[in-house]
Amino acid sequence: QVQLVESGGGLVQPGGSLKLSCTSPNTIFKDVSMGWYRQAPGTTRVLVALLSPYGATNYADFVKGRFTISRDNAKNLLYLQLNNLTPEDAANYYCNRAIPVPSWGQGTQVTVSS
Repeated sequence: QVQLVESGGGLVQPGGSLKLSCTSPNTIFKDVSMGWYRQAPGTTRVLVALLSPYGATNYADFVKGRFTISRDNAKNLLYLQLNNLTPEDAANYYCNRAIPVPSWGQGTQVTVSS
């Protein structure tokens, strides 16, 4: 069973930044396409960003220019840099494969409020 652990969320003011991290003991991130997803209360989980093994990225329109997905191959960490946050970005953020596996992690909560 794939294990995914997200961290780095928190409370930030509008316009602020956060950097989320994802780790896994049994997924080598450089070998698979990985993504970040988010889910706000009462909504469905949506894809935010994708990173291919070759370094190609793809972003949802609502985060383009503000969020950046990246990875550290040596540490096997997946990141999501969130800049210029708005209250609409508040959600629980998850990492998973581009074709998600059923075993989602707990996610990490991002709250944007003044």
